[in-house]
Amino acid sequence: MKRPLILCAALALVSAAPAHAADGVSLVLSPSLVRFEGRATLYGSVTPAIPGEPVAILEGSVPVWSGVTEVDGSFGTTLTVHRAARYVAVAGVARSAPAAVRVRPVLRAGLRGSRVLGGRLRVSGRVLPHQAGRIVVRSGERAFRARVDRSGRFRITLPTPGPGRVRLQVVLRPARGYVRSSRLLALRVRAPSLGPGSRGAAVTALERRLAALRFTVRGINRLYAGDTFDAVLAFQKVHGLPRTGRVDSGLWRALRAARTPSPRFGGSHVEVYKSRQVAFEVRSGHVVGIAQVSTGATGNTPLGTWRVYRKVTGWDWVLWYPLYFHRGFALHGYPSVPAYPASHGCVRLPMWFAPGFNARWPYGATVRILP
Repeated sequence: MKRPLILCAALALVSAAPAHAADGVSLVLSPSLVRFEGRATLYGSVTPAIPGEPVAILEGSVPVWSGVTEVDGSFGTTLTVHRAARYVAVAGVARSAPAAVRVRPVLRAGLRGSRVLGGRLRVSGRVLPHQAGRIVVRSGERAFRARVDRSGRFRITLPTPGPGRVRLQVVLRPARGYVRSSRLLALRVRAPSLGPGSRGAAVTALERRLAALRFTVRGINRLYAGDTFDAVLAFQKVHGLPRTGRVDSGLWRALRAARTPSPRFGGSHVEVYKSRQVAFEVRSGHVVGIAQVSTGATGNTPLGTWRVYRKVTGWDWVLWYPLYFHRGFALHGYPSVPAYPASHGCVRLPMWFAPGFNARWPYGATVRILP
């Protein structure tokens, strides 16, 4: 009795299957670019046009839809798109060409923090889906990469750019299957007026900028002390600005646009400019230090090229750490270094600056006194 039962079951399966199997299957996706969590339609048909043919749509190897064909052999469905993907339709042994969907991610970004020069800004936001690409924040010519977590959230802390109206651009550099997206964050950075005794992050930003331009400061800190005053005065002298030793909005703008000046001569030497009342320390043809000085009140500081012939560590009469270069004329520290020529003929240097300067330049070093 078992053999007739098995035969009946086989006949039932054959009668339930379609009379013909599909030779081919097509698949179309519309639209091919979809916003995150947008809707896309997948549709196609089998050939020959067989009604009731079982069809499955796969993302990779995972089924996302299954059904049967209509009377004309067509099929289709609409899906919510959460990520970039490639789909194929399978009918029996027939397999369609892949249909790819690209995704336009959702990018949100905001800005918090100090808007005073020298402060810190916090850029935060979210990108969906999280695997859509890398987040880069552009500030002027600099670019900072932000880490994106599995929820798509990111946060990065940046130094404030220069003063005035500033734009930060948050850019999604897309992974494969996603499209580029960006957000523009605009802010105004306030640059406070500064002078002796000022403290804070703006002073630190000022000293860093001066040091980057090779104007010598004793150290980078939060205090506008004598060294900061001298460096600001040297910058004003070099750039033909009013010699106040104080910082206002105009000086901030000048600092932002400035470049390190070039020396008159190549090699390694000291250049003293009587007209500008500054000294350049030059190494291998590059300015490595700039200090404000004060030359002879009567214009008697001798022009020419000289050599250091005597050095003193500490006091030599009223001269602090002098470097003698010609007939008793010296570069030396002195308590008063005004913004104009005021000495008896020597080149006055700030007291804090003189010891290091003396140590850096040996016997025989070249000193050029220029108009």
